[in-house]
Amino acid sequence: MSKIKYRFNTRTLSYERVQLSAKAKVLRILSFLLVSAIFGVLFFFLVNNYIDSPKEKMLKRERNQLIAQYELLDRRMDQVNEVLEDIQRRDDEIYRIVFEAEPIADNIRKAGFGGVNRYKQLEGFKNSELIIESAKKLDKISKQLYIQTKSYDEVYKMATNKEKMLASIPAIQPVANKDLKRMASGYGMRMHPIYKRRKMHTGMDFSAEKGTEIYATGDGQVADVESSRRGYGNHVIINHGYGYQTLYGHMSQYIVRKGEKVKRGQVIGYVGNTGTSVAPHLHYEVIKNGEKVNPVNFYFNDLTPEEYERMIEFAATPTQSFD
Repeated sequence: MSKIKYRFNTRTLSYERVQLSAKAKVLRILSFLLVSAIFGVLFFFLVNNYIDSPKEKMLKRERNQLIAQYELLDRRMDQVNEVLEDIQRRDDEIYRIVFEAEPIADNIRKAGFGGVNRYKQLEGFKNSELIIESAKKLDKISKQLYIQTKSYDEVYKMATNKEKMLASIPAIQPVANKDLKRMASGYGMRMHPIYKRRKMHTGMDFSAEKGTEIYATGDGQVADVESSRRGYGNHVIINHGYGYQTLYGHMSQYIVRKGEKVKRGQVIGYVGNTGTSVAPHLHYEVIKNGEKVNPVNFYFNDLTPEEYERMIEFAATPTQSFD
């Protein structure tokens, strides 16, 4: 029941009942509706922007969980990438060195993806940057794993031929030298016995009596035999494969022929004093990929660590060569 309002009339000195006109009632009703509408709009704005509905709360929770999972995935991919880099480093610096293979170039391992934007469909979201970055890392890891798999296929093939390679690489002394007393001169700058000036000595000299047996230092095929009164004199060159060759100079006689296959330890000739030589001895060289290298690094099959250390020490001594 609505309240009845009265107004005091100063003329009649009495209270009179207040009655609103129809227009006043309409204005009052409109004012009430307008104020209600304004408060309703304000309330809707506040609720819509600052108070989440149960469904919105659930969606936000799911979104936060997805972001957390992406961040966790991103960290795990970083960890996987570290492990992969370690595997690649081992592949290049250990396995491929052992098998005399060239490392895989970084521009192959780290190559990107060309062409159109692969991640265009991931753009336009609130967390597009995170999602795209994770997708890029995953693609990069996938490609590097593929390359590494192919590399291991190649290493496996080399490993199956490892026994043959180990038998072929020069690994023993070319003459019997158990007491290491036959080492006459090492690799490096030496005084030439005939020209009397310092000259690069590209091999090792082993002093021995004429007729002492000379052994092939690894499996291979005779690439050349030559009789000469100059230079290396009577000498033999053996091709061992895998980039290796060996040369045996100043022989009194060789007993192999060009194209013949030989085994490590097989007698191929005898010590002599032919060519440019001042005393009976064997001049021995190791050639790797066309470059003459220090033979002292290739005696690991018939020397103990102590003997090998003594040989290295002697080979570094600048004694006069015999040729």
